Parts: sequence; structure tokens; C-alpha cells
Amino acid sequence: MSDQELIALALAREFLARRSERAWRAEVIADGAHWFPDVPKHAEWNRRTRWRWGAFDALRASWLRPLPIAPGGWEAIATAPLPIKPPSRVHGTTSGDWAGPGNDLVPRFGTCSALDRWCSGCRLALRTGLTDGLLRGWAIVPAPVDERRVADGLRAGEDDIPLLTDPGFRSIAWARTWAAEHNVHVLLAPSRQERAAHTRPPAVPQFVAPFRNRLATVNDTLKDRFHLEAHLAHQFWGLLTRVAAKIAASTFAKLWPLDLIPT
Repeated sequence: MSDQELIALALAREFLARRSERAWRAEVIADGAHWFPDVPKHAEWNRRTRWRWGAFDALRASWLRPLPIAPGGWEAIATAPLPIKPPSRVHGTTSGDWAGPGNDLVPRFGTCSALDRWCSGCRLALRTGLTDGLLRGWAIVPAPVDERRVADGLRAGEDDIPLLTDPGFRSIAWARTWAAEHNVHVLLAPSRQERAAHTRPPAVPQFVAPFRNRLATVNDTLKDRFHLEAHLAHQFWGLLTRVAAKIAASTFAKLWPLDLIPT
């Protein structure tokens, strides 16, 4: 079986919401033998898919490349919990099982300011078009992360954009630096306390609320349809591969009904 076939089957598994890789392989053998006569053993299937994790993100980027930036140019950067279960596996360990790139990405405990709760494991950072909901960039980061550093990485050299962020990105100095050096203007979503005390101009929550709902829909799709939090990964590279495949499948699911997948 070629690498292209394995990648296509991995995307099809996410698109069709097949949660078990082992059960999906059995389904391919039972129903698709005339298309895939040489299905590898499960260990080889899993190993070769992990080796090609970058292909999923390359596909996502190629699908988005012809599409213009959404009207208004607004984007949003936010992080969401990417738990590792059971939580007993998360003690800030530096064991090789969960070491990521640079051998320094390990599961820990941290707070999510947007959801106002603790999370165990990692966090998924997303850069999303505010009006079209397309995922323009993503990263897996430690749970106790400085979210401003995440935004610095996800911006990826883009200038002259307005950006909506969560309260965890609050920093006057950081926002002024971005505005002065990159013409990136940050609008901070109101916190719960600010919404309750009405300390922000009424136009701010009126503008932010509908777009926050759209961003929540993107996150809910990853969690509900693509089972993001039930990734079942035991090592970092398995987590990376599963997240890359789920995000690519989510992008495909959004563009395919609109006939926007390049051929």
C-alpha cells in the first residue's frame, strides 16, 4: 500500500468519524479489498501514518492557498484544552514518551483563561479566519503556556491584520509592539468581570459576541464530530498525527460541499 493511500484512508477515517483505527482497518479490509488489496498489518499502518504526519498539514495548506483572506481581514487566535487521559499520566514528567520537538514539550497542568478552568496535558492553539471560520494555522503547546508567545509563532510573518484574542493574551506592551512593528491591531475579548461590570464600550461586546460564537462552533466541530479530546494517543507523535489529520479533515469537510477543493 502506498503512502498516498494510507494518508487518504486516514483522512477518510476522520471524515467518516471512525474513532478506532483498528476497527477502521478491519472495515477497509472487509469492504474495500477490491480497492486496497495490500493492507499492511496494524503496527505498520500506524507507524507509516505517523511518519507522514506532515502530509496532512501540507494538504490543508494547499487547499487554503487559492482562497483569499476573508472580507475585512479579521483573524482570531485562541487556545483550547487538549487533554491527556487519564490525568494521572500528567505530572510534568520529562520522559521520552511525551517529549515533542526539541524534547521540551511535555504534558503539564495549566489554566485556560477563556474557559476559566484547569486543563491537564497540552493545549491546541488555532489561528482562524473570523468571518469564514477557516483554520489558517495551528500548534500544540504546553498547558501552562504564555499565550502571547503562541500568537507570535502563529502569526507566521503576516502583517497588517486586525486580530481578536482571548483575555489570556492581555498585555498592553505586547499589543503596542505588534501595532508599531507589524501593524497588527489586537482587540481583546472582554472577560467575564468586564462583561458583568460593563467597563468596555457597548460596541465591543456587540462586535465580539457573534464572532466568538462562530469560533466556538469551530472548536465544537473538532471536539464533537472529529473527537479531538478523545484522541487516545499514548505518545506525542501519535497526538501530533491525530491532530493534524483531524484539522485537515475538518478543513476538507468545510470546503468540499462548496466545491472549493482544488483538483
